[in-house]
Amino acid sequence: MSVAQFNQLKDYLDSQVIGQPDFTKAILVALLADGHLLVEGPPGLAKTRAINAVAKGLEGNFHRVQFTPDLLPADLTGTDIYRPETGEFVFEAGPLFHNLVLADEINRAPAKVQSALLEAMAERQVTVGKTTYPLPDLFLVMATQNPLEQEGTYPLPEAQLDRFLMHLNIDYPGADTEIEILRLTRGEALANEVTKPEPLTQQELFDARREILTIHLAPELEQYLVDLIIATRSPEKLDPELARWVAFGASPRATIALDKCARATAWLDGRDFVTPDDIQSVFFDCLRHRILLSYEAEAAGINADQVLQKILQSVAVP
Repeated sequence: MSVAQFNQLKDYLDSQVIGQPDFTKAILVALLADGHLLVEGPPGLAKTRAINAVAKGLEGNFHRVQFTPDLLPADLTGTDIYRPETGEFVFEAGPLFHNLVLADEINRAPAKVQSALLEAMAERQVTVGKTTYPLPDLFLVMATQNPLEQEGTYPLPEAQLDRFLMHLNIDYPGADTEIEILRLTRGEALANEVTKPEPLTQQELFDARREILTIHLAPELEQYLVDLIIATRSPEKLDPELARWVAFGASPRATIALDKCARATAWLDGRDFVTPDDIQSVFFDCLRHRILLSYEAEAAGINADQVLQKILQSVAVP
């Protein structure tokens, strides 16, 4: 499997989502690591546009679901429909039976809807009544949250947050980037054609995933990776201040996520081995939603990234 094909897709994404190279790379890492994304940022930052662009550059279908307080689990999973002409119930599949699913403003849906999405994300299946239906082999959920308004929202429980491979924070672009965005949208309004790469097939993506599993991770780096995770659970061994800030550390899912994302990053950079920089580059995205801060940290205005930065500085690099 050629890395060049994924680089072409990355170039196309960067041409469609201006000024967000880390965001577009994270989407590719999630695709290669077979995980889901939680993206947090103000409205209008091309979150929907990004996943739509991925769908155009990849063999697969895309569906967007706007989460609202009146959404029902069946609106995601589908339901059994009675057919009077045959006297039978027939299952009508919901939007989760697509390859790429955008769960827009996921925290606006109640807990029972979030739990339906949790089964789909974790088990790659949907249960309706007594029947379980498998989801497509290629299945990625990108959920978004708007941090500006919290009224009428249902915060995601820790169990569901842990199901996301990565949690990305994106912010407003700079002035130069804003000008490029204006020119891009003006060109689209004039129906200027954008050159798209040949869509990647699902088989090519699955082959790349298998290649990534063979990327070399030295035993010393494997230990470093685990030490970073353990540091979130036993912060008192590093710094008494960290111990006051962290209530609960990351689960073993964090270890697996960090390993997968570091390997995918190395592969995208054209290497067959993982470096400390690969681990550190995905450390924040893989961990910021997996540690629970103490009330003391929140009262002091300490956020997860500040805690993770202190851990990264305190754990020795091999």
